[in-house]
Amino acid sequence: MRIAILGAGVVGTASAWYLARAGHEVVVVERQPVAGNETSFANGGQISVSHAEPWANPHVLPRIARWLGREDAPLLWRWRADPAQLAWGLRFLAECLPGRTRRNVAAIVAMALHSRARLQALRTELALEYDQLERGILHIYTDADEYAAAKKATQLMRNFGLDREPVDADRCVEIEPALAQVRNRLVGGDYTPSDESGDAHKFTRELARHAMAAGVEFRFDTRIERLAVAGGKVAGVVLDNREGGALLTADAYVVALGSYSPGMLRTLSLRLPVYPAKGYSATLELAEGAVAPMVSLTDDERKLVFSRLGNRLRIAGTAEFNGFNLDLNPVRCEALMQRTRELFPQLSTVGEPQFWCGLRPATPSNVPLIGRTRYPNLWLNTGHGTLGWTMACGSGAALAELIGGRRPDVDFPFAGC
Repeated sequence: MRIAILGAGVVGTASAWYLARAGHEVVVVERQPVAGNETSFANGGQISVSHAEPWANPHVLPRIARWLGREDAPLLWRWRADPAQLAWGLRFLAECLPGRTRRNVAAIVAMALHSRARLQALRTELALEYDQLERGILHIYTDADEYAAAKKATQLMRNFGLDREPVDADRCVEIEPALAQVRNRLVGGDYTPSDESGDAHKFTRELARHAMAAGVEFRFDTRIERLAVAGGKVAGVVLDNREGGALLTADAYVVALGSYSPGMLRTLSLRLPVYPAKGYSATLELAEGAVAPMVSLTDDERKLVFSRLGNRLRIAGTAEFNGFNLDLNPVRCEALMQRTRELFPQLSTVGEPQFWCGLRPATPSNVPLIGRTRYPNLWLNTGHGTLGWTMACGSGAALAELIGGRRPDVDFPFAGC
């Protein structure tokens, strides 16, 4: 079949690769000049199955109450005259029920484990290099109550097959010696040795290069006007006026536009529960001999991650629900740096931090939307939230199987199945 993929982020690019490998003719439409240039550009750098607990869980509600009104809060909700935001928020509250949280964790862990295995196989096959480190992910805690709550999440993930193990403060420092300066502040942690880290932007561009060599056509710098429908099916992709309003046709269409997916599908009367969660990052160039972490770290209390990318340190996280606003908030940028100074007081850097923000496509449950819509030739691969890179390869491979008429070997609630 000829398949058109809308979006060349890490999810769209992975979809293109696996569909091409399955023997399809693939064309990818992307408004940016290169692959992975938006939400995949400067994310936290983690392949983190251990981050499978969704934002919506029974423990988050009292935290949200504490965070209200704080500009530097890990989760910042800005009320807008936006029905989509209100509807998403109400569904988010419903997903905080214990039974729903357990169901969502099961789905996320299953897809994330499947995806990590796919990524590792792909890296070996293509000899990909993207500043990757296979040293695991260490979650650290400086608050005893937060650590106690985290132990419950850790046990739940272990029940679903994840090797996430509680560790004491001394073991945290053994795993990552850069934490020695704050040993007295740590109350414990948990460690997932099978998790990884690396540069998602480099990975996406490398995979796109291999996909091109395999015959995938990428149409960069190309905007999409709308999807055209005829006879109950998608008839084509209408490109914008700079392309003369040309109609791109295919046998099947995949929407992998991240946070922009709902807007593209609204004219087709499809309502996706996806809303942009703006995440921030800071990238620091490290001085020679800098005491900086080599193991990727997750600071659950502040919802931040720290990943070593060659001679750079990436600090990323938090969520700001403010529509499609992409302005950098200096208070939130400073919060990243303040926590970095607290945890690594002897960190030596060169130059100024490079701040960035991107819109992560979040569903209320954190479970992505993968599968067929009610239009028989229109497919979804979107809504991955904070785990876009973690689940990208598995999502792309699963989608290729679904389009090929096969049920993927992963216990996941695929759309339309």
